[in-house]
Formats: sequence, C-alpha cells, structure tokens
Amino acid sequence: MKILLVYMSGEQSRNDPYISLVPTGLCYLHACLIEAGYDCVLANFSGWSRARIERELLRQKPELIGISQWTHNRHISLELAARCRRLFPSSIIVMGGGHATFCYEDILVDGSPVDVVIRGEAEQSLLELVGHLANGTDWRSCGGLAFRQDDAVTVNAPRMPISRLDDLPQPARYFDRSIGLDIQLQPEFIVTARGCPSACHFCSSPAFWGRKVRFRSPQNIVDEIQFVRRHYGLIYFSIRDDTFTADRNRAVEFCTLLIEQNANILWNCQSRVNAIDEELLVMMKRAGCECIQLGVESGSPRILKQLGKTIDPAQIEQACLQIRDIGINLSIYLISDVPGETAEDLQQTVELIRRIHPDDGYVSPLAFYPGTRLHSDAVLSGITSKDIFAATDKNALYVSKQNGSSAKKLLSELSGSHLEDSGRFTRQKTRLGYCYTTNVLAGEWYRQRGKYKVAEKEFMEITVRQPENPWGWFLLGELCQETGDVDRALDCFRAVIKLVPKHAQTLQQLRHKKTGP
Repeated sequence: MKILLVYMSGEQSRNDPYISLVPTGLCYLHACLIEAGYDCVLANFSGWSRARIERELLRQKPELIGISQWTHNRHISLELAARCRRLFPSSIIVMGGGHATFCYEDILVDGSPVDVVIRGEAEQSLLELVGHLANGTDWRSCGGLAFRQDDAVTVNAPRMPISRLDDLPQPARYFDRSIGLDIQLQPEFIVTARGCPSACHFCSSPAFWGRKVRFRSPQNIVDEIQFVRRHYGLIYFSIRDDTFTADRNRAVEFCTLLIEQNANILWNCQSRVNAIDEELLVMMKRAGCECIQLGVESGSPRILKQLGKTIDPAQIEQACLQIRDIGINLSIYLISDVPGETAEDLQQTVELIRRIHPDDGYVSPLAFYPGTRLHSDAVLSGITSKDIFAATDKNALYVSKQNGSSAKKLLSELSGSHLEDSGRFTRQKTRLGYCYTTNVLAGEWYRQRGKYKVAEKEFMEITVRQPENPWGWFLLGELCQETGDVDRALDCFRAVIKLVPKHAQTLQQLRHKKTGP
C-alpha cells in the first residue's frame, strides 16, 4: 500500500518558514508507518503551485492520503483533499491534526472528500486503520476515528494515550523519504513531551493531549540530538514542549547528559514562570540553553485570571530576573486585545515589560481556536457560533472586532525594552565561571555593536578552552569574514567541518570562497 502524508500551510502563511514547516506529529506518523513496513512518503506542499502539487500526486499515486489540518490551513487542506479525491476516486483520504480533532463534523459533511478523521494522538489509530486496509478487513471499529456512515457521523471511542513515548521512532531518521522538507530547518524542532499541566482558556493543548504530561527520557532526547547533529549537521535545536521544565529532574538529567557527552549545541525551549529556579537555569545554560520563552500573556492580574493563567506579575518578575541574572536570553509571549481590557490593564503590561527587559517577544491578539475553553464558553453564551471556523475564510478568528490597537503599543514597547548593559557578562562569568553559552551571547552582543576585538576575544576563548566545540570556530570564522580576514575565516570554517562535517552554513561559506562572489 502506497501512503502519502501531506502538510500544506495556508496561502497567507506560505512565506513564513516556521508555519510552513511540517508539524512534528505528522513526522512521527511517517516514522511509525515506515517502521511498520509500509511504503510511506512525507510531503510538504507549502508554497507549491496547484499544478506542481497535481504533478507530484500523479507521480506518487497514493492509495491512502493523510492530510494534517490546523486552524490556519483548514480551508486549503480541504481543497487539497478535494483535489486528491478527483485524482484518486478509490483512495482513502484521512485527516487529522489539532483542528480536525475538534471540528470533525465540519469536515465530514455530506459529500466530503474526506473518508476518516483521526481525533487526537494518531499513531496507534492510523497504524490499526492501515493494517485493516492492507488486509482488506473492516476498519470501522478502530478507536479514535470519526467517519460518515448511513447519513450520519460515527464517532468511535478515544484511544488511551501512548504511555511510553520512548517507544516511538525518531522522525528525523526517515526524513530521507520525503518531498519538499526544509532539511536544514525541520530537524531543529524537537518535541520531548505530550500534555500540559495547565488549563489556559486560550489553549487547546490540554484537550488534545490531556492534562497528564508524558515524557521522553533524557537519554532518548539526547540520542535524537546526536543523530541530527551527525546526519544533518545541526548544532542548534528548539525544544517545542509546552513546558519543557515541567519535570525538573528530567530537565537536570537532560542537561547533565549534554554536558557529559560534549554535545556542544545551543538550544531554546518554552517554560512557565513557576517551573524554573536558579539551580536549574544554571544547568540549562551550561548545557547550551541560550533562550527561554515564557508565556507571560499580561501584566494585569485581572487579565491573567480571565485568561486562565494561575500566575501573578510578581512570579513573572522573579522568573525573568533569574533568567537575566544567569544570562539566558529572555523571550516572552503576550496576548493583546482581550475583551474588557482597560487602559489600566494595558499600562500594567507596559510597566511589566519595562521592569523585566525581555530580549524579544511575540504579541498575538486573543483568538478563538477549537478545543479551547475560550471558544466553548463563547458558544455557550451565544457570543459566537459553533460553525464559526467553517463559516469564514480568515486564517485567525480574533475575539475582539477592534483587534490591533493594544498589540501595536505592546510591540512598540518590546522593541525598546533591551538593556545596554555590557557589565552583565562580567557578572555572569564571575558567577558561573567559564561557560561557552556566555561567550557566544557576549560575543554576538559585541559583534552587533561593532566591537569586533572584544567579540573576537569571546569567541577565541571557546576555541582555546574547548577546541572540540564548533560554535567557537564558526562564530570566529563569521567574525573574521565580516572584518575582511578571509584566510583566517577559512581556517576557522575548516575547523568546524572537522567537527561537524555536514554543517550546512559552514559548507556554504567554503563553497562560496572556492567559487568566488
């Protein structure tokens, strides 16, 4: 049986490299099917023309097509399903993902091109479904499915969540069997847990994965990182768990393994303000964590409560102070244009930004998503309708009709929140001793301000203390190239390739030097 798993971002997002990445869940399904012995190809059609997509579909001739649907691509994913149905009338078309899980009734209308919707965690359901199809047996009793039968939608009982995430195959091992993947960006993003202990009203994660968090083991995560480093040359990673530090002991063990195995990577993660402490932050930085993203959302206690956040501004300030003192970049998420938000609420957020000095941040107007308490409460109260997502073509459905005013103010405040404090690096070195992450952040800070000699000193210290660390050589090479020392830059880049033979940015630099401008 030939299987094609497809993701396609919406037209408005086609030039966004991150939204155009394949969701990690689809990558896991691809790996599971291959390890089970099926002929499966993973495809990313984001940004492709309709003609190109059709040519590729005809070349693949899939018997089963799985399409990943999220709120932002809900319409284009259904268009893709309809195109597949026209080309392959007898194929089975399956849809899953965050939006499909909660809006299966919108998908499975009379005449829908979609045969089956898999709700929630899909690995076991898809494997069982494919097994029945391959054997020619009835699949309609499989758990986790929704499908149309006898002019009505049948919804089977949900499956029990996978208890051991380490049993799942690592997606990057099978990226060679793919079409359209950004092979230098896709493996950077790693998910190490499923579930979220929180219940924020604007987030569907607890309804999708459950409130109980399941974790991959530290060794399993490090094995994946080392594989990606060897096979794809990546030395920067982004851990996309809702709260990476939800299990403190696991986070400490993960950091310990990275240090012991001389992984010499840089990475970022997401956390909560009440799930970090000073000792953990020190371990994370020593292991290469250069940025932590916190869901701050607001500086107003009233708005935080309205959003279902169980934190207060004092906790936010304390966590941000610890992150800055240890010397990890601080990134924050903010939610704007909340109904009932007053000028005082907005000012409290502005003042919080001025006190915590984030290095960067993201502002999103409050939006409806299926599976969230925010949306279900709005439907119950008559503020919006259940079919709101099917009834409009808009990518995002903002709660406030006047969205944008407070977002602009917060974005402006974030752009001017940076501290010009070079003395912090000296304080961090006094506190932590030598730590290559400090040198990287300090060197880049000086380099961006044209202080090349000071930046050179920072990068050179890494090459002297840790000659096996590619970051010292790579950043020193970039600095030398920027300052016109071409021969020295080439020597540095060659040193990187000895350590990480497939590091794409360095290989590109070396090829450029061979061929000339």
